[in-house]
Amino acid sequence: MNLLIWAVVAYGMTTILVYGSIFNGLRNWIHKNAQPNMGLGLLTPVFSFVSDLIKCTLCTSTWIGFFLSLAYFSPNVEIIGLNKILAVFFDGMLSAGFVWAINAIIEWFEENRPSNK
Repeated sequence: MNLLIWAVVAYGMTTILVYGSIFNGLRNWIHKNAQPNMGLGLLTPVFSFVSDLIKCTLCTSTWIGFFLSLAYFSPNVEIIGLNKILAVFFDGMLSAGFVWAINAIIEWFEENRPSNK
């Protein structure tokens, strides 16, 4: 049950960060500050990295997996018994896979829903 909750939380957090309208202003600000001509010096690469990250569902979900592994629950530690350091990496990969699969299922239903004709 914890694994299912973990996967749904990863999907929800990823979707909100990448597509949620509540973060439109923050995303636009990050994208704007990622431009090299903004004069942020050493921070420009950080903004550039985060800007690229929040454009990509797969990328964001990987980092969400890292975060969830450290802050909430590590499926690879609890279920498989991996070393915590290794588990963080594999939890990121697991999160990316879960988010991709959930998103693929949702997109399939969106494309194949009955029309109102």
